[in-house]
Amino acid sequence: MNPPSVNLPVLVLVGPTAIGKTSLSIELAQKFNCEIVSVDSMQVYKYMDIGTAKATRQEMKGIPHHLIDIVTPDIPYDAARFSIDAASAITSIHSKGKTPLLTGGTGLYLKTLFYGIFEEPTKDEIIRSRLKKRLEEEGAESLQSELRACDPESAARIHINDTHRLLRGLEIYLTTGRTWSSFLKTDNSQNKHKRYTKVLQIGLQTERETLYNRINMRTQKMLAEDFEGEVRSLLNRGYSGNLKSMGSIGYRHMVAYLSGETTYQEMQETLARDTRRYAKRQITWFKKTEELNWIDINDKKRAVKLITSWLEQL
Repeated sequence: MNPPSVNLPVLVLVGPTAIGKTSLSIELAQKFNCEIVSVDSMQVYKYMDIGTAKATRQEMKGIPHHLIDIVTPDIPYDAARFSIDAASAITSIHSKGKTPLLTGGTGLYLKTLFYGIFEEPTKDEIIRSRLKKRLEEEGAESLQSELRACDPESAARIHINDTHRLLRGLEIYLTTGRTWSSFLKTDNSQNKHKRYTKVLQIGLQTERETLYNRINMRTQKMLAEDFEGEVRSLLNRGYSGNLKSMGSIGYRHMVAYLSGETTYQEMQETLARDTRRYAKRQITWFKKTEELNWIDINDKKRAVKLITSWLEQL
């Protein structure tokens, strides 16, 4: 059963990492009486602040933020859990007579909230067990090479350290004879039940060179703010570097440095490089969202005009 449609306004502001969503979202929230719902797969974790670029209390300027610091790094969190938590936050915000502003860069979370869970093939524990054994014996490089041969699209979007998705991609292919990417393509969201009927989506964009410069500056800022100390603290708290949360961009790079696998210089370079690659994947995802109204980061007035006009028509 699909949940009943909600006919109250929902604002969305998305874009790639480091493009400036945080500052603009707070400006818009102040102007349009909003509360912010984070659409970020990493900001849900406690103790992970610098590496996830969470807004500080001062930066929030009194605007309530939801779905930040809600689980510890060892608790699994996914799109299904986000869908439940975000829907609850949106209901709470609407009950106050305010407008929820969903802000972040995790496109899958947003898609799941609006259209429901992607129905992919059921798991095959026997094949999964065999693949896990191979992972231990052969290493991730071997499995990634195999996935690249049978499902190049999935291999391109799955990082070698994301062994959970690496195994899942191979499992789907070995179980069904079809690629994971082919299942995603046939998942036509436009024909699905829409949970929210009054949604305005805005996407932030800029020149690729400008974005990459912002990412490089973000990387330097993280390191200057003692990101190394944050990761050391997480490890000292007992959170393993093998956790899914610790395998994310930034954290896995610092763990590799702290464990002696790379030098500090190599860590900086690969961190910036992988963040740029992640931003590119985010852009590719959002470009497929037809409902997005794209604005340049230097044209904030257009965002205000879009929202003002949209609210007047409701």
